[in-house]
Amino acid sequence: MLDINYIRNNVSTVKKAVSDKLMSVDIDRLLELDALIRDTTATVDLLRAERNSLSKHTPQLHGTEKDAAIGRVKAIKEELSELESKLFQAKSEFDAIMLTVPSVPAPEVPIGKSDEDNVEIRRWGEIPKFGFPLKDHIELAERLDLVDIPRAVKFAGSRSYFLKNEGVLLEMAICRFVIDMLVSKGFTPMTVPHMVRESAMQGTGYFPIGYEQAYKVTEDELFLIGTSEVALVSYHQNEILSSDELPKRYAGYSTCFRREAGTYGKDTRGLYRVHQFQKVEQVIICRNDDEEAEKFHYEILKNTEEILQALELPYRVALACTGEIGIGQVRKHEVETWMPSRNCYCETHSCSTLNDFQARRSNIKYRDKEGTLRYVYTLNNTGIASPRILIPLLEMYQNEDGSVTIPKVLRPYMNNQERIQPKA
Repeated sequence: MLDINYIRNNVSTVKKAVSDKLMSVDIDRLLELDALIRDTTATVDLLRAERNSLSKHTPQLHGTEKDAAIGRVKAIKEELSELESKLFQAKSEFDAIMLTVPSVPAPEVPIGKSDEDNVEIRRWGEIPKFGFPLKDHIELAERLDLVDIPRAVKFAGSRSYFLKNEGVLLEMAICRFVIDMLVSKGFTPMTVPHMVRESAMQGTGYFPIGYEQAYKVTEDELFLIGTSEVALVSYHQNEILSSDELPKRYAGYSTCFRREAGTYGKDTRGLYRVHQFQKVEQVIICRNDDEEAEKFHYEILKNTEEILQALELPYRVALACTGEIGIGQVRKHEVETWMPSRNCYCETHSCSTLNDFQARRSNIKYRDKEGTLRYVYTLNNTGIASPRILIPLLEMYQNEDGSVTIPKVLRPYMNNQERIQPKA
């Protein structure tokens, strides 16, 4: 959420952000409501002061003066009732619009409409040439008895799956490897609630715009998270931290849930787009400082690159354009890993800086060295997400006989097993 004072003083900048992010927000109506609320509030305050003064002095009056005072108090009550109703409606509409106003992209963010307009920054790793016909991850996984999709779909619906045997161990190994790496870098490992209240989803910017992507537990008014970022940021909801506590680095491990609404018929084969997955998320909460936030942005981006390099998976880093960075982000890099069966780099990680967008919505502040209260800045990036990461891993490490070599860094987590062999 932006500061309304910033919106008042930077109308053209905010309108450009709305346009560049391909959103539809009526900033003029927002400012009209803002002025109405301020004027009405001032009138209400004056009337309340007058009513209180009359109520205090009326018992001391007599005759016509007292009747006039009583009549005026009654008239004020009726006027206040009308104005307060008007004020409530205006505030409700104002709050609803404020929740849809996007943050302003950083100067370096390219203008664009889709991922085709993202700007590639660099590539790492060589795309291997195989001397035998390649199998995709589903062919490999089924032959190795690592996954069963038909039986899951039978009773859980589309985009469901079972992981089995070494498939389970491989997923656990990847997640544990990433957690261990992040812990060595000063991150606090956290498991989080998978169900949260609407305030947490709204506070982190996933509502109201992303409402259709979340699963709702109607009876309890709870929502299943699509990332542990929701819980990790909300961990400090309505808190005042001290400057000395910052930055806070969290590595959240959780099961995540996404409805994938609007993707009917897209990426239906395999494990690329599923409803339930495991993820390790990096979250940093830091001081309200652009240079510091930028430094942390590249820190968590570097962590992701080190993870993929350790797994020896080729990838590319791209600076996301305005149409791709979402409502809250001021800067986002996408990391895409090479997937042979798709013959392209595909997104596996997303690194975002949100400045105080989430902090304002979640009411997270800190007291600086001078004692001034400020909103914190928040950042996040994927550590690893499975089963999507299993796609490049299985495909890149496949052998001609249908076996899959286990990356060296994961072997200690899999009892030093070196290869997954086809089942008899």
